Amino acid sequence: LDVRAEQGLTQAEARRRLAIHGANALRTSKRRSDWSILIDQFRNLLTLLLAVATALSIGMGEIAEGAAIIAVILFNGVIGFIAERKAVASIEALRRLGTTTTKVRRDGAVGTLPAEDLVPGDIILLGAGDVVTADARLVTASGLQCDESLLTGESAPVAKSPQPVAEDAILAERSCMVFKGASVSRGSAEAVVVSTGGTTELGRISKLVEEAEDEVTPLEKRLARMSRQLIWVALAIAAIVLAVGLASGRDAVLMLKTGIALAVAAIPEGLPIVATLALSRGMWRLARRNALVERLSAVETLGAVTVIFTDKTGTLTENRMTVTELSTPGGRAAFTEAEADLSSVDPGLAGRAAHVLALCVSAELRAGQSAAEIGDPMERALVQAAGKLGVAIEAGAQIGEEAFDPQSRMMAALHRNDAGLLITVKGAPEAVLERAEFIAQGAGDRPIADADRAEWLEATRQLAAEGRRVLALADRRAEAADGDPYQGLSFLGLVALEDPPRGDAREAVEAAQRAGIRVVMITGDNAVTGAAIARAVGLTDEDDIAVVEGKELCRPDDMSDADRRRYLETRVFARVSPEQKLDLISLYQQAGEIVAMTGDGVNDAPALKKADIGVAMGLRGTQIAREASDIVLKDDAFASIIAAVRQGRVIFRNIRSFVFY
Repeated sequence: LDVRAEQGLTQAEARRRLAIHGANALRTSKRRSDWSILIDQFRNLLTLLLAVATALSIGMGEIAEGAAIIAVILFNGVIGFIAERKAVASIEALRRLGTTTTKVRRDGAVGTLPAEDLVPGDIILLGAGDVVTADARLVTASGLQCDESLLTGESAPVAKSPQPVAEDAILAERSCMVFKGASVSRGSAEAVVVSTGGTTELGRISKLVEEAEDEVTPLEKRLARMSRQLIWVALAIAAIVLAVGLASGRDAVLMLKTGIALAVAAIPEGLPIVATLALSRGMWRLARRNALVERLSAVETLGAVTVIFTDKTGTLTENRMTVTELSTPGGRAAFTEAEADLSSVDPGLAGRAAHVLALCVSAELRAGQSAAEIGDPMERALVQAAGKLGVAIEAGAQIGEEAFDPQSRMMAALHRNDAGLLITVKGAPEAVLERAEFIAQGAGDRPIADADRAEWLEATRQLAAEGRRVLALADRRAEAADGDPYQGLSFLGLVALEDPPRGDAREAVEAAQRAGIRVVMITGDNAVTGAAIARAVGLTDEDDIAVVEGKELCRPDDMSDADRRRYLETRVFARVSPEQKLDLISLYQQAGEIVAMTGDGVNDAPALKKADIGVAMGLRGTQIAREASDIVLKDDAFASIIAAVRQGRVIFRNIRSFVFY
């Protein structure tokens, strides 16, 4: 990239590269114009059939008949236009567009620039709370962790380091890279921009969205098929009447007029109005249930859905970390949303652990305790747990910090309180247990034994198998502020965290299954977490869920019949890329399924567009996901999808009854 990190690009070189590579911006789909919405109301075979009938009626002198059919066509178009125009306006209000800035070093000085002006070779500076504005390779990093859930589906922040990774590492494992659209949850870094605009990972996904073909809805397919059949019926009637009349010696002109009149009469002019009124009513009812529908026909499509592909993070879960339990050598404390149950744990050990939870946090969180967006979501959850145990983040003055290191997999903080200096440590259980020299006891700490380490490692494995993230806690009293903070530690126990299922997710999943709809989870998270959430929300009652990971998925051209059967029977897919989501949707559609796809991340956008019906989240959803969808849920509730399915089925029954009539 021909740049020195300590100097950065010159302004002249940056302008030259901007002219070559273009602005660091993604293409966004154009807003549907009012004219386009109006034209779409008349772009179907049945309307064309009515137009032909109008011309024939007027040609035969039946002016009143022709005028009536014209009124039908216009009335139908106006109703559809009003309904869809209102929905488009509501969805546009959700698309928040803003100018993002980023810190850049150019000509040896650090300044702030609009993200659109970044070029390959720029040196960017990142800190907690920043949004990454281009794909970049890390040059230096201190305790850096990034939230990449919108790109990968990984619910927990990812530790980053400048150390190289394997050339074929999947996106979620490229720890030396930061990607456009991700956010920095803690730490700081310098990185060199390697890709901007459409060449970033985010841009590549945007291109997939553009290439994914919109699916024709089941209602549109049925009405188009019926319209073709009606054309042949009308022509057959006209031909038969004309032939019979001529054969019986009737006047040829009279028979021609009679045949045309009967053919026009065979066309159900009222059908478009009934269909549009039914769909419009459904659209308005769904809007009151926080579901915004962009296309009328999408309402009915939900009623025909046989499979719902759902993302995990933010759709079935709340997309936030929360502590579920604290296990100490003196017992276990369980946590609820409101409090901690301390009836089965030694109060002294629980108090020591609570001080680690409250004090061993990043400087960013301590500096902005009230700001929800500051700091690692996991650390915020730990501080909240400490509060339930009666210890606040302000307890003790922090006089030193050892930032989290991906190599040691631990962090430490040094505090001064009334009892002197206290070192608090948290990190990966394997790392903390390896460095611990003592194990905490109610009556005094004792030396830790190999059997103790084995016992706590087994407890870690059991918690991880339940899909939880596990951290170990330790502390020690210190005489001085210098020295190795990880020496002479006393092991205090384990704390387990999870991204909890949404409160209404299980009920909604069960309602879908009762309605004969299969719910399949497709997540970028790991297989263990995916299986645990699947059990929690009732996707399956199996203890040992068969999860298919992305690395196991075959390309469509390489799939055997056995592979297809296996994928069609699988309930959980993990570590799946955006391209693989498209392949799975195509596989199910080829098997005759009507597929709905829910999601909120950028990585979900191509699949949202490819599915028969795309359902995006309005609160947590990204702009690109909302643009690719047919329906946007303002409350992000999976239960709203089931309400929409129910409404769609009612609409379909009403339209079918009228068609039969």
